[in-house]
Amino acid sequence: MNDVIYETVITTVSPTGTPHVAPMGVRYRGEQVVLMPFRPSTTLGNIQATGHAVLNIVVDTRVFAGSVTGRKQWPSVAAERIPGVRLACALSHVELRLAGPVPEGERPVLLLDRVHEASHAPFIGFNRAQAAVIEGAVLVSRLHMLPPEKIEREMAYLQIAIDKTASAVEHEAWGWLQQAVAAHRAKQEKP
Repeated sequence: MNDVIYETVITTVSPTGTPHVAPMGVRYRGEQVVLMPFRPSTTLGNIQATGHAVLNIVVDTRVFAGSVTGRKQWPSVAAERIPGVRLACALSHVELRLAGPVPEGERPVLLLDRVHEASHAPFIGFNRAQAAVIEGAVLVSRLHMLPPEKIEREMAYLQIAIDKTASAVEHEAWGWLQQAVAAHRAKQEKP
C-alpha cells in the first residue's frame, strides 16, 4: 500500500439520504481508494449501511476548517452513478463502492472501487495559506489528544503562511480554527 496520505473530503449519505461531509486522508492502492475511518464515526456507519462514498477534491479550505468546527452543511449535488452526493465546490470527484466486508477493529481498512470520476474545474495550485488551514484543521480535530503547548507552537508557525498568502477564504477558515482553539483553551482553564 502506498503510504502517502492525500487530504480529501469524503461525502457519504445515511440510509435515509442525509448527507455527511468529513475531511479524510486517503491512500491509493492501484485503482482502489483506501479509507481508514475511526470507529465509531458517521462516515464509517454510512459506508457500512450504503456501501458507497464520494471522494471530493477541493481547494476551498473552508470545507476542511468548517467540518472540524461544527460547520458541516455544504452545498452538494447528486452523484451520477451511485446513491450519494458530491460537494458542489469539488474540482473533481470519484464515486466509490465498498469492495468487501468492513473489517473489525477501531480503525478498519476499507477498500473502495472507483465507479465513476468527473472533473468540474481546473486545479490551478495551492497557496501556502491553504496548506496551513488544512494542517490547522488536523490540529483542531486532535485538540483533545495534543498538549496545549504543541497546539500553540504549531498554530503560531502556521500563522506565518496565513499572514503572507491568505485570501479572504483562508482568513475566514483560519478564524474558525482560531475560535475553536480559543474555546478549547478556555474550557481547559476553567476550574
